[in-house]
Amino acid sequence: MTNQDKQVVLVTGGSRGIGSSICSMLAENNYFVICNYNNSKTDAEALASQYDNMVTKQFDVSSFEDTTAAIKEIENNYGPVSVLINNAGITKDRFIHKMSLIEWDDVLKANLYSAFNCTRSILPNMRDRNFGRIICLSSVNALKGQVGQANYCASKSALSGFIKAIALENASKNITANLVAPGYIDTDMTKNIAKEITDDIKTKIPMNRFGKPNEIAKTILFLVDEATSYITGETISINGGMYMN
Repeated sequence: MTNQDKQVVLVTGGSRGIGSSICSMLAENNYFVICNYNNSKTDAEALASQYDNMVTKQFDVSSFEDTTAAIKEIENNYGPVSVLINNAGITKDRFIHKMSLIEWDDVLKANLYSAFNCTRSILPNMRDRNFGRIICLSSVNALKGQVGQANYCASKSALSGFIKAIALENASKNITANLVAPGYIDTDMTKNIAKEITDDIKTKIPMNRFGKPNEIAKTILFLVDEATSYITGETISINGGMYMN
């Protein structure tokens, strides 16, 4: 499969949840989508099989070497990446006084280092072409904090400064960089939470419901459009009014 003059998009962690909705939304709007996955091969291939303009690519975004090699191969095969969606992320929850160094490192590498690894590999070509869109996925918990998630909150809140610096460094090159911070979204991850807990969470959300993955994907589509090229360095919170900063 080749890219037929469509903008090439790389979505990390694109096989499930919010990532799969982003991949679908962009493919349905005439982008050529590279759906990255690490372990979820079956999910990624099932998603990509629904679209002529989507392919899958396995690589570990937490590894600089793996990411650099994969992106070089992607751009050789499909053309330069115009839009990067840093969506990949994991949780390894534990109270900080019980958290292991491995649990800390794994989450920082998957959530924060991955954004550097992908951005560093793709940005030079964006600068050469004077065009690019970079979006990182954060979280409401990065803005307000969450018990048992010091590693997750640290990794996701750090993306705010990361994005602001990228926005400033590349504004003159017609490259925008923005952050999207979802609240509680109705995905497989939240479906595994006990009903009494989700019911309690919903009482703290003014809209009294979880968000839909499609609502996040539509915001991503909005931010990558040429019509929003004057928006950069911003954080867009999508949490039903749960937290307003």
